[in-house]
Amino acid sequence: MQSSAYGASLAGGAFDLENFVKQPQTILRFLSWVFSIVVFATITGEGYTNSVTKDETKCMFNSNDQACSFGVGVGILAFLGCVMFLILDAYFPKISNATERKYIVLGDLVFSVVWTFLWFICFCFLANQWSKTKPDAVVMADAARAVVAFSFFSNITWALLSYFAFGRYRQGVSDFSPDYTDPANDHNTPYPAAQYGNSSEPTGYQQSPFSNQETPGQYQPPSY
Repeated sequence: MQSSAYGASLAGGAFDLENFVKQPQTILRFLSWVFSIVVFATITGEGYTNSVTKDETKCMFNSNDQACSFGVGVGILAFLGCVMFLILDAYFPKISNATERKYIVLGDLVFSVVWTFLWFICFCFLANQWSKTKPDAVVMADAARAVVAFSFFSNITWALLSYFAFGRYRQGVSDFSPDYTDPANDHNTPYPAAQYGNSSEPTGYQQSPFSNQETPGQYQPPSY
């Protein structure tokens, strides 16, 4: 059976588009990518309003600009992270070095866990600020609800990405156990040891039967 590391063959296989698209982490990354676009694009395009008497724009979430900035920042960085890890996932089967795969999977795990936490904060923060928004901002209600809803959906998809990244990391650790023993040094091998000692010839070696013959060159005349 061919060895594997962190969910792919060690030998470095070719890119399979069909299997890549069907992978759960690929589907989740694509959904997270779409959700992040909805969040930061909605806030950027419709998240700021200005009153009739003032030219200064304010965030639709309780006029708290920090809420809009936080949502945009988390959304843009999540968008870039999805693109980066989609590329790494596509290139992953071609990486034959197990150490490089470990760093990629570990980076995926850390990034996914951090963004799960950030999306949870973003959802709670925006929902709280929207609940405190004055009724005169009701014209932005659909956009605000969409941002809050997709922040919640993003929290779910990134949590699932964290789960799959952790599974790949555990799979890699189990494949390369520190208890691995080199067969050359394994004394429990079923094959018998070689019957050669320190000498370069077998222990059962016998002298040639012709060693007792008379030395050539001492000619003996035939007897008549």
